[in-house]
Amino acid sequence: MSAQPETVAAAPIKAPRPKAMRRLEPAAIAGVMSREVANFRTYWKGTTFSSVLEPLVYLLAFGLGLGATLVDEVEGVPYIQFVGTGMVATAVIFSSALPSMFGTFVKHRFQNTYEAILAAPVDVEELVTAEMLWIAARSAVYGCVPLVVTFFWGLDPAPGMLLVPIFAFVTALGFAGFGITMAAVVAKIDQFNYVTALFITPLFLVAGTFFPISGLPEGVQVIANVNPLHQLVELVRGGAFGFEAVDILRFAFLVAFALVTWRFAVNRMSARLID
Repeated sequence: MSAQPETVAAAPIKAPRPKAMRRLEPAAIAGVMSREVANFRTYWKGTTFSSVLEPLVYLLAFGLGLGATLVDEVEGVPYIQFVGTGMVATAVIFSSALPSMFGTFVKHRFQNTYEAILAAPVDVEELVTAEMLWIAARSAVYGCVPLVVTFFWGLDPAPGMLLVPIFAFVTALGFAGFGITMAAVVAKIDQFNYVTALFITPLFLVAGTFFPISGLPEGVQVIANVNPLHQLVELVRGGAFGFEAVDILRFAFLVAFALVTWRFAVNRMSARLID
């Protein structure tokens, strides 16, 4: 009787494990940012001119005007250096809050850019994150210009100034998120006049850029002390003239501000883009 051949069971073939999708895909964020960079090349001259010139006009008008005629020093610092270090915050808010408001509104309501981007494998959270990162990176560069210009009026370089781009970047992240949130909330573009008058201008004026906030009424000082621009002004001056222990809390405040506005921006843009 012939022996039956043994049947060898084939080893099961394991299916490849699907790649886990992360909440924020770096490739998606990089794709959106690369589009912004490519687009920026077509209009960078006008944007850079306005973002740099406006803070410099304030710096020269107040620093040289008041500094030469009325005010010599503030808190032991030559007035033009006092204003020059404070103007970093002005450059940051002008180059982050305003472009994020108007740019987001135009791209969404008129150009339908966001709808086209979301047709690709990009979600709203990645889109908003990429927009904020790009605006913040650009604003961090613009924000350092007044500080560099102040070198020509006697400001001595200091190691702490190397942290100024980081401070400016984090602050710009927060105001970019604020601007995107406003763009998602308002119904018409002319309503940005209310946002500018009620929020941006008061924050700019009580940031401690042109005068110490200690001379303000107590109620206004409370508002100034929770002003992100004031925290940035103090951090920049800390980098120029010496940090204090409280500056750690100031930086933590700016990080929290950026995180909060980021989540608001994602939430409001999701409600606007996803019906």
